[in-house]
Amino acid sequence: MFAQTLDHLLQHYGYVVVFAVIGLEAMGLPLPGESMLIGASIYAATTGKLDIVFVIAAAAAGAILGDNLGYVIGRWAGFPLLKHYGSYVGLTEKRMQVGDFLFKKHGGAVVFTGRFIAFLRTFVALMAGASHMDWRVFLFWNAVGGVAWTTAYCTAAFFLGDFMRQVEGKLGIVLGVGAVLVIGTAIWFLRRNEKRLEDKAEKAMRADQTA
Repeated sequence: MFAQTLDHLLQHYGYVVVFAVIGLEAMGLPLPGESMLIGASIYAATTGKLDIVFVIAAAAAGAILGDNLGYVIGRWAGFPLLKHYGSYVGLTEKRMQVGDFLFKKHGGAVVFTGRFIAFLRTFVALMAGASHMDWRVFLFWNAVGGVAWTTAYCTAAFFLGDFMRQVEGKLGIVLGVGAVLVIGTAIWFLRRNEKRLEDKAEKAMRADQTA
């Protein structure tokens, strides 16, 4: 069902839907940005109806613009408002603790690495704005991270799609199943890592309170 919906969206709206989904996810909405990125790249490889260069450009532009709008929203709202309404979009108090912990520990580099970590990708811009992070520092790491993330994911997915297009029959099915397993394993690893970060953030917060 998701594959059919994605095919329909890409066929009718192309680069616009890539830009929109990535941008809205970057602003803090829990949308499948990563799935869109991979799906659009494989679609470009297997159908030839999209140019991978423009897919990367649309995704990178959406990521950078969306993150900057998320930064503005976070700076305007502040942590009290995010705590009050954040749960409606999946921004729980524990996730805010993780974000605050990572910002204090790693600074601007979190904006870069946040592009590659599922829950941080959605909320890092909001938390950076709420933390009143210097916008110029945010913009630099956001731009570098956005371009690196979109280029890496799109290129890898495009070559996978191109390879699958060239093989037929059972080998193609095996490769497709293998790709699904790899993606599933990656998601499981990220979820487990998120729990580990939550525990570390909670311990750090307790240590600060008792110090």
